[in-house]
Amino acid sequence: MKSFRNIFWLAVSISSLFAFACVTINIYFPAEKVESIAGEIVNEIRGQDKGDEKAPEKNDKSSLIKAREITLAMFCGNAWAADVTSVSNPTIRALKEKMKMRYVQMKPYYQRGNLKENDNGYVSDGDISDLNLKEKRELKMLIDAENGNRELLYKEIAKALNIDPAQIEKVGEIFAKEWQKPVR
Repeated sequence: MKSFRNIFWLAVSISSLFAFACVTINIYFPAEKVESIAGEIVNEIRGQDKGDEKAPEKNDKSSLIKAREITLAMFCGNAWAADVTSVSNPTIRALKEKMKMRYVQMKPYYQRGNLKENDNGYVSDGDISDLNLKEKRELKMLIDAENGNRELLYKEIAKALNIDPAQIEKVGEIFAKEWQKPVR
């Protein structure tokens, strides 16, 4: 009987070990959604609507892919979550409006190279040797205000997409790629 108990507890211990070993933690970061939202917001702030530039969509799917999609639609129920392609709340809308108005003031500094976009999603001064003291002070105020708004924007987007607050830095890095695109 004693050996049966030993075997039983050994089996329970091993089973528990396997059960706990199979647990994985998957932290999902919706990079594609953030990229889409970043492009949309940056274009809106800079006054570059994509609506006018859209080329007609090409329908270049092969017939095999079309047949597969039709078959899946007929026999498989749709169990997909709705994709979030834009986020908006009163705070985000207010931040975008402030940033739009500020961008008009910042644009000449960008064009002269006095202002640059960093890889972390924030702005900093570039070559300011040609600026007088008043312009330097104005530029510093613009940079501080813009970076403060960007930080709040990234936090609000993370909140809207249920992104862990520890991942906000990634949101900024994704936005940086959009901010760094040349202004048309």
